[in-house]
Amino acid sequence: MNPDTDGSTEQRLASLRERVARGMDRREFIRTLVAAGYSLGLARVLGVDDFLAAADGEVPVVTALVRTDPDDPWSVDTRTRSVPASWYASVAKAFELNELLAESTVTGYLGSAVVPGTYDDGGATITVEVSVEADTVREVLDRAVDGVSINVDTIRNLDGLEDDVKREPRRARDPASTLVPAGISCETDTSIATLGPALYEPGSNTRYFSTAHHAFDGVKDARGATVSLPFENGQRTKLGTVTESYPVADVVTIEPTGPYRPSSTIEGDRRYDIQGQFTRYGLADLVARDEPLEKVGALTGQTSGEIQGIDAVSCLTGSVCRRGQLRWGDETDMADGDSGSVSFHADPVGDDGSVLVAGFNNARTWWPGQSYVWGIAAYQLTEQHGFHF
Repeated sequence: MNPDTDGSTEQRLASLRERVARGMDRREFIRTLVAAGYSLGLARVLGVDDFLAAADGEVPVVTALVRTDPDDPWSVDTRTRSVPASWYASVAKAFELNELLAESTVTGYLGSAVVPGTYDDGGATITVEVSVEADTVREVLDRAVDGVSINVDTIRNLDGLEDDVKREPRRARDPASTLVPAGISCETDTSIATLGPALYEPGSNTRYFSTAHHAFDGVKDARGATVSLPFENGQRTKLGTVTESYPVADVVTIEPTGPYRPSSTIEGDRRYDIQGQFTRYGLADLVARDEPLEKVGALTGQTSGEIQGIDAVSCLTGSVCRRGQLRWGDETDMADGDSGSVSFHADPVGDDGSVLVAGFNNARTWWPGQSYVWGIAAYQLTEQHGFHF
């Protein structure tokens, strides 16, 4: 369902364009953007030029954080794209209602996600998982998300998913190369995981290795733990020490302690160079254009699949609901040992081999009826903890 069938968003934005053309100070511009349905954070990074560049019936959204200098990971700037105003209104409302739903007390609520429609249909859907019969909560959910279509799935069996396929992990090839790519295995005291790309912390101008927190089995705080790097020739070396541990995000940062350094590359069927990351609306734009994601895991290698939900909430593991999750692909796209890998997509305006990160891959479905991989989206990690790819 499209909550903007009366064209109110387009009318407000058309009025805003007229006022911009007549001259409007920045404070009033931001205040008017928020009134038109933009979040305050997004309004602060959109400028007058972005609005004037959009055609009638369209609005600009920030789709990515990208490097202005490909060789400088600290030179991060925003990238915008013009989208239909009616589509923006639908997706923005779905994001808002999904957040309210996650904070509600709906009986049996286990999680939900936003599924944007195409630019032609202009709508958005919220998928909801519950542990009770769908019919018993549908009326409550219809009231909670009034104006946006919902799909309700009942989840009964939460038994673990067994993986009987034996695979050899992908290991680092050359001990002489000190820049380590993402997509290969790393080892903790209890398990193997996939090494993620370099994570950058702007406040300290520091770059870290990254992987999944749950690779440190049974540990609430992994700080101080050692991570090792195995090589194809059988050698192993200490890669670094965990400096920060984020159990809800399911991410750890690892400070290098030897000669090896993290890189912004992914080693898959070819080498991929990371030039930034997608925002919430950047992921929504990919869904609207039916663009898939890819990943390179240490166990299953390189795979691709469609995005199944963004800005998702998962209350299926632990006592805390995980927010800002990304769902994509199916359960065969991940195996134990792939945790810590990232999903990515080709940079729409970059050179061949340039990619933008969508998010981490930390889990897969293990219940009947649904099949996808999920993990924290890159934009959520940035908003909550300040790191960027």
